[in-house]
Amino acid sequence: MKVAVMDITNNVSQDELDAGRLQENFSVEVSLGKKVTLPEAFNAPLRPDMIKLAIASARANRRQAYGQRAHGGKRAPMSGMKHSVEWWGKGRGVSRIMRRTGQSRGAQSPHTLGGRRAHGPKVEKIWARKLNSKERRIARDSALTATTDLETVANRGHRFSEDINALPVVLGNYVEVRDGKSEEFDIEQFNHGSATRKVLSIFNEIGLGDDLRRARDGRNIRAGKGKMRGRVHKTPKSILLVVKEKSGLASAARNLPGVDVVAARNLSAEDLAPGGDVGRLTVFTKAAVEALN
Repeated sequence: MKVAVMDITNNVSQDELDAGRLQENFSVEVSLGKKVTLPEAFNAPLRPDMIKLAIASARANRRQAYGQRAHGGKRAPMSGMKHSVEWWGKGRGVSRIMRRTGQSRGAQSPHTLGGRRAHGPKVEKIWARKLNSKERRIARDSALTATTDLETVANRGHRFSEDINALPVVLGNYVEVRDGKSEEFDIEQFNHGSATRKVLSIFNEIGLGDDLRRARDGRNIRAGKGKMRGRVHKTPKSILLVVKEKSGLASAARNLPGVDVVAARNLSAEDLAPGGDVGRLTVFTKAAVEALN
């Protein structure tokens, strides 16, 4: 399978007034370059079951241990164990449970009101789920295949221009024209001032601006207790940018709402199919495609 590489030409202009220079303006032109052959991983059969298995394994491996702690010494007691209690002994015709000092009300026991939890979570529990390396590779290749199908990507909710007739999008050469002088840069070493605005202009010209706006406008406040734990907002997933090395382009693109950046060597099924839903809108650099081989 072959895909045409998109070469980028950015014409930078800047107006100047008596008070100083204004913000730079970007006029981006996109031309189709030489086609590149995608790796064999893009031709793998679609396996939604393996994708969900790999994502479940990745999530389980990220879980942090939690549980109650046994109190002792000066450490604060656990919930349900904060009362001074006594035992009445035998022969009084009542159950032999601990009771609050000076009262008949039961305490501490799991079946009493306000008592401790019977079988609480333990820190020693192992949440990790093993997955064979071959299964993990099959899941990643299957998710890569789904990114090449226009209908699958559109059904996932992504929006892109009708001018895009083939996926994935592959970025090639980058040329910047300033004051009539053109200079070519490696697109991954993309940090020459106003980098995020340049990346936004490039994505808009390619035809991916609608999806970026969808992610920006879809950002809302999380419903639930997550917003009390530093996870206040939820942002829809937008473009996934795959690069060979995380450098200037990665730093510029990750500032856009909903955009994720990953190195080709770290690419996984969870990046390509968040939540198990295949068909994420993905953009590769030419170097990243070569690195996948």
